[in-house]
Amino acid sequence: MHNFDVLIVGAGPAGSFAAERLALAGVRVAVFDGRPPGEPKACGGGVTSKALKAWPHLLEAVGRNIDELDMYSPSGKHLHLKLDEPFAVYSRIAFDTFLRERARKAGANVFAEKVSGRGIRRTDSGWAVSTQSDAEFAAKYLVGADGANSAIAKKLAGPLPPAEMEVAFGYRAPLPDSGDAATVVAFLPNWVGYAWAFPRLDHVSFGIATTQDAFDHESLDALLWNFMISYYGSYKTARDSERVPHSIMRIWKDIDQVQADTIRGELKQTAERYAARIPGLAPRTWDTRHACGDGWALVGDAAGFADPVTGEGIYYALRSAELFAESYLAGEPLKYEARWRKDFGQELQRASQMRRRFYGNFWGAPFTDRMIEFARGHRGIRKVLGELVAGDQGYTDLKKKLARSALKPI
Repeated sequence: MHNFDVLIVGAGPAGSFAAERLALAGVRVAVFDGRPPGEPKACGGGVTSKALKAWPHLLEAVGRNIDELDMYSPSGKHLHLKLDEPFAVYSRIAFDTFLRERARKAGANVFAEKVSGRGIRRTDSGWAVSTQSDAEFAAKYLVGADGANSAIAKKLAGPLPPAEMEVAFGYRAPLPDSGDAATVVAFLPNWVGYAWAFPRLDHVSFGIATTQDAFDHESLDALLWNFMISYYGSYKTARDSERVPHSIMRIWKDIDQVQADTIRGELKQTAERYAARIPGLAPRTWDTRHACGDGWALVGDAAGFADPVTGEGIYYALRSAELFAESYLAGEPLKYEARWRKDFGQELQRASQMRRRFYGNFWGAPFTDRMIEFARGHRGIRKVLGELVAGDQGYTDLKKKLARSALKPI
């Protein structure tokens, strides 16, 4: 039996960051990394400027800084945003490894072991954990950092209904021949959610995020292929091979069938598929679901901490890990609940309340169509939208900020 103070199941951003903070303070920590070596999480890999400013050491991870973004509405309307505050895009293999190695260097013990819900049991002194290789561990405290499908969360906080889960899936594909790849977010026609193209250092991450209860793989996969073909098609038809003119990206539009077949054939040979779930808690759930209890805590996706509108979760993974570590080190681990609620809980609940309206209709058209249409003609609204993308603009005062910006001169 291996004895520790804290056992952390999951070595993604939340688990590794919590382990680093605890280990630096002298806590005996074991972290279980059950993901197969080299298998990345299904994620665009975007880290907001809000996160980069909160934890500048994240810039030491190798990634690509993004200071421009192309947005497309469900009807294909286009908006080019120049961001005042750049965000970064990382390979999740590189990013997670970076954080995991920081935890190891801080003194945490990292084990390449998978832990299931059946391998966890209460004891008189805390917790006992059995890994799939039958190794035995014990500690007074248990932390679930094992993602949206968290076995720890299901056992301790209960499973989430399908309506409160989202699905992300996509492909990793080569960079365009020019090497200069645009960062694109395109809201889906007739579906809740959006598609993305996030260029990394050596490939482009394409994906779609949508609600699980409305998930139709065949239709959405066809939509994603349409998006990918349109993306590469714009490069093949561009006259300037160094930079794609924004006006020729025909997202959600038909392109030449011969060209489409050629691109599809090339991508079928090179694209690698991935898929994952993302928590998307309903407004009422934020009031009733707890992220900690006697001897246990949940952080990151395992706690449901992801933006219900965008699915972005890395900032909340890191912040929840930080708040838990502060509570534990203060000798008041149960105060973690009040800390996260005060820090970002209201913001996520507000996002949950806004999700239906964000993907609903406004003045006879999708709200995202109207949003991009208004932003195209108004500098103030573009600025607010850019701040929202960067993570600097929250949802609690978004409506007021947009209204105030709209009243200012164009």
